[in-house]
Amino acid sequence: MYFMVMEYILFFVGLFILVKGARWIVDGSSSLAKRLGVSTLIVGLTVVAFGTSLPELIVNILAALGGSGEIAFGNVIGSNISNILLILGITAIVGKVRIKNSTIWRQIPFALLAAFILFLLTNKMLFGIQSALLTRMDGLIFLALFAIFLYYLFQVSRKEGAEMEEIWNVDKGMLKIALKIVIGLVAIYFGGRWVVDGAVVIAGQLGLSEFLISATVIAIGTSLPELVVSIIAVLNKKVDLAVGNIIGSNIFNILWVLGIVPLIRPIAIPAFIGFDIAVMFFATLLLFIFMFTGRHELRRKEGVVFVLLYVLYIAFLIFRG
Repeated sequence: MYFMVMEYILFFVGLFILVKGARWIVDGSSSLAKRLGVSTLIVGLTVVAFGTSLPELIVNILAALGGSGEIAFGNVIGSNISNILLILGITAIVGKVRIKNSTIWRQIPFALLAAFILFLLTNKMLFGIQSALLTRMDGLIFLALFAIFLYYLFQVSRKEGAEMEEIWNVDKGMLKIALKIVIGLVAIYFGGRWVVDGAVVIAGQLGLSEFLISATVIAIGTSLPELVVSIIAVLNKKVDLAVGNIIGSNIFNILWVLGIVPLIRPIAIPAFIGFDIAVMFFATLLLFIFMFTGRHELRRKEGVVFVLLYVLYIAFLIFRG
C-alpha cells in the first residue's frame, strides 16, 4: 500500500518537474540561439531533441539489458507516433503551427528516410536474410545516418552565420544559459522517469502486454517532455522550436536510440512490428502532405485529424492486445 502511494506521489511530482524543466529548456535554448546567431529551429533539432529523447534511451537500454524487444521497439515507435499524431495534433489545436521550407523539404524527408530504413532492417527476409534481431551492424548503420544528420545541421548552422569560436567563448551570460538548459534536461529526465515508473505500475495491475504498455503508457510518458516543450514554445510564439523538437526527437529516437541500444545488446524484433512502423511512416508522410494543403501551416482541423488518428491507433493496439 505504501509503495503504491509513493508511486502516485512520484507520478504527479514528475509531471510538475516536467513542466518546470520544459520552461527552462525553452528559455535557455532560445537565449542560446540568439547569442550564437543560430535559429531556434536548429537548437530545437539538436539540444532540445537530445534532451527530450533521453527518457527513450534510458527505457530502451534497460529493455535491451532485460532482453525485452517488445518494450524497446514499442517505446521508440510508440513515441514517434505519439509525437506526430498526439503532440503535434494537440499543439496545432492550441495554436497554429507554421513550418519553414527547410523543415518541409529536409528534416521531414530525413525522418521519413529513418522510418523506411527501420522498416528494411526489421524485415530482412525481404533480402533473403533470416534474422529476428536488430544487430550491432544495424546499430552502426543507424549511427552512420545519424552522423550524416548532425553534419547536415552543422552545415545549416554555418550558413545561418554561427561561428564555432562563439560556442567556446564562454562568459557569465553563457554560463547562466548553459546552467538553465542543463537543469531543465535533468528535470525532464527525472520527471519523465517518475511519470513512466508510476504509469507502468498502474498499468501493470490491468494485466496489459509489454508492447501495449510500451507503445501507449511508456511511449506517452517518455513523450511528455516533447508535449510540454512544444505547447509552451507555441504559447510563447517560438513555433520553430516546437516543430524542430518533434522532428528532431523522432530522428534521434530511431537513429540515435536504436543505434546505441543494439551495440549494448542485439534486440529481438517483434513479429508484428511491420504494421506499427508503417503507421509511423504514414503519420510522418501525412505531416508532409498537410504542409501543402495548409500552405506550410498545421491548422486546428489538421490537429484534430491527427488526434483522431491517434485514438484509432490506440484502439487498434488494445484490440490486438
